[in-house]
Amino acid sequence: MNIQINPTKEDLGRGAAKYGASAIREAIAERGCANVIVATGASQFEILEHLAQEEGIHWPVVTAFHLDEYVGLPITHPASFRLYLWERFVSMLPLPLKAFHYLDGQHNAAAEAERVGEILARHPIDVAFVGIGENGHLAFNDPPADFDTQQPYLVVDLDEDCRKQQLGEGWFPTLADVPAQAISMSIQQIMKSRRIVCGVPDERKAQAVRRCIEGPVTNQAPASILQQHDDCEIFLDTAAASRLTQEVL
Repeated sequence: MNIQINPTKEDLGRGAAKYGASAIREAIAERGCANVIVATGASQFEILEHLAQEEGIHWPVVTAFHLDEYVGLPITHPASFRLYLWERFVSMLPLPLKAFHYLDGQHNAAAEAERVGEILARHPIDVAFVGIGENGHLAFNDPPADFDTQQPYLVVDLDEDCRKQQLGEGWFPTLADVPAQAISMSIQQIMKSRRIVCGVPDERKAQAVRRCIEGPVTNQAPASILQQHDDCEIFLDTAAASRLTQEVL
């Protein structure tokens, strides 16, 4: 795990996108294609904006996968991550992707998790873009996260802290409107990625960042598992890094 601290969210987004884009280009140069995982949420705004603007990526040989999606939301809902990914990333690319495998959580979530999981199993991931939640979650794997399952995608229950984060970020009008479940890529599937680019802005995540970077690896702080990845780059802004001790910087 390597940590990069940036003055602002804009700098964080630019740096994470540049690093991830380099990894995508490297995979294309090696194999003629690349497979990536794309995250959503407020923490990824700047990253995806800059990634879509990166030059020298031949997007028609890139296959992308959806990290997580709410159960029960139609794509027309403002909080739909399928809508988010289309508006903020896929439609912004200069050339179309080879494929983007969206998660549709509106109908049979378990069947959808299995369907996209079977596709993912045939596409070893070169670069995974992820974030860390206020409760330390990785994707929608809330504490206590399942560190053992080998299923690519799971249908998970969202804890109250996670649901409050979605409300606080403005995605839903009331807590009652936040779905209780989601389809999430599993911890072990994320860890299979060749490289992980983790972007985390904002002071509200500073405590979670400290627990996950400085604390023990535990399913009570799910993103702490990133400490065990061989090639994980953490991009923070100064606010998110504000509670780290000097020893890790």
